[in-house]
Amino acid sequence: MTTPHPAIGEWYRLNGGELFEVVAVDDDDGTIEIQYFDGTVEEMDVNDWNTQWDDGALEAAEAPEDWSGSVDVEAERDSRNSDGAGEDRELRASGLDGIDLFE
Repeated sequence: MTTPHPAIGEWYRLNGGELFEVVAVDDDDGTIEIQYFDGTVEEMDVNDWNTQWDDGALEAAEAPEDWSGSVDVEAERDSRNSDGAGEDRELRASGLDGIDLFE
């Protein structure tokens, strides 16, 4: 069986342990960046990936039911006033007026 190329966004399990998601692959560097469900990020060498897959220590896995655990995502806040009248607030950065680009 051939070793699959790690796919960004796919979930895997190492040695029957924790689930992790591939978040980046650098073919030039020969590295794979993985993120565990708890948010921990690690880097794995492509050669290690291939060896562990061939040894059966690495396997494809289903994404966890609540995959957002590894992502820093906040619930969307209600932008309505407390009276429910519904004034949408816009969050914008201030303009760049007054900045001298040639300083």
